[in-house]
Amino acid sequence: MNSAFLTKMGLGNVDIGYFFLITFILLIVIIIGFAYVLYENIRFRKAYKKFMKGSTAESLEEKIFQMCEEQDSIRKLGLKHSREIKDLYAKHQLAFQKVGLVKYDAFKEMGGKLSFCLVLLDENDTGILINSIHSSSGCFCYSKRIKNGKCDIVLGEEEQLAVDKATRRKMKISKSDDKASAGEEE
Repeated sequence: MNSAFLTKMGLGNVDIGYFFLITFILLIVIIIGFAYVLYENIRFRKAYKKFMKGSTAESLEEKIFQMCEEQDSIRKLGLKHSREIKDLYAKHQLAFQKVGLVKYDAFKEMGGKLSFCLVLLDENDTGILINSIHSSSGCFCYSKRIKNGKCDIVLGEEEQLAVDKATRRKMKISKSDDKASAGEEE
């Protein structure tokens, strides 16, 4: 069957069945596209109604400006807290964090462990050693500077033991070391 309309368009030799088939497929594609657009429109309207619930355009604008101001204040507060944390960390590095204490009997004949050596170190193992020697004539204290876990002046046995205890606070100490050090400190 030839159509005068198809002949005028230059498609007179095309079978009308193919023409209807192509038209039907295009119609299906258009219907699917329309259904998708309709679905998206309904979804958008629901979101819009939820967003606009109880609001007018002016109140929304006010809310948006308020949220922007809150965002700026939160950002400023975050920067302030970041600076404060850096300052605290810098101060913390210089604070005494490690302690070594050794109690001993300076003069064996006196009895009792009344003498002691105390080491206070910061994060970099820098600090002070305080040695207090108790004798029958009095108590004498002196100090030595510790830098990076070392001292420029020769350390006595108890002093070195106190420095070692303080510097190993970073490391995990086994239970046997704890028992041994508890016995030494008493």
